[in-house]
Amino acid sequence: MAIKVIHDPLVFQQHMLALRMEGQTVGFVPTMGALHDGHLSLFHRAREENDVVAVSIFVNPTQFGPNEDLSRYPRDPEGDLAKAEALGVDVVFMPTPEAMYPPGFQTFVEVTELQKPLCGAFRPGHFRGVATVVTKLLLLAFPTRAYFGRKDFQQWRLIERMVRDLAIPTAIVSMPIIREEDGLAMSSRNRYLSPEERRSALALYRGLLRARELFEAGETRAEVWVREVRKVLEETPGVRGIDYVEVRDGVTLEPVETVGRGSLVALAAHVGPARLIDNWWVGMDTLDLVPGYNIPPFPWSEP
Repeated sequence: MAIKVIHDPLVFQQHMLALRMEGQTVGFVPTMGALHDGHLSLFHRAREENDVVAVSIFVNPTQFGPNEDLSRYPRDPEGDLAKAEALGVDVVFMPTPEAMYPPGFQTFVEVTELQKPLCGAFRPGHFRGVATVVTKLLLLAFPTRAYFGRKDFQQWRLIERMVRDLAIPTAIVSMPIIREEDGLAMSSRNRYLSPEERRSALALYRGLLRARELFEAGETRAEVWVREVRKVLEETPGVRGIDYVEVRDGVTLEPVETVGRGSLVALAAHVGPARLIDNWWVGMDTLDLVPGYNIPPFPWSEP
């Protein structure tokens, strides 16, 4: 059956509600498009676990600040639809900003504490926009399960908390970071990087590998982790700014002084025109690029 593309929010809602009333399970993956293998790993998991797979492709303006990259954020609707169809996605929702935020729109969702640290401290209003659009998408899609990648670890924890607090009847499923062959975390913003800038961007992965060395050596002092990981970034030409290198509790995102299994080491840095993030969920996710961790390359993966 051909993929169904819907642009109108109410038409999408009615279609999805009808599927759920028929007793079908729905796996939903919200995206901003410019799809890469990280997104597609979520599609693959959703296809395995549900009767119907729905995907949204929507560059959400409310999560961008006034000086951020909304206007130049990568967009490839035709390529995205081809990838979604090849993975067996059944429904794609592609609304306009005007459809999602009609005149007079004034309702927003905030997760008051989880939105404050890490990226929230550097992108005011970002997580209010994320929480609002995800809430609206979940109310439109009626999914049994919704899938999120752990590269946006703070976003995952925030949405998980929001769904619990608001009693939204959707299971939130997280998936590991998908990396390039050299370790760079896959991101739509990687398209901004020149070959030289891309080499510089590997500093984020090298910083996390340094954190793993400390963990394996038995070092538990968070201040040492921060100093050592930050040093890797600072000594890399082309890293033009560091927003943060922090160690946090992997559930609450509260600061920790002692690192252990389940802690989170998170970092954000600027390379060329891109702001890049990465993290390691200590002892829970692997940083190794081994078969069975990263999914096999898709036919359209870039070499």
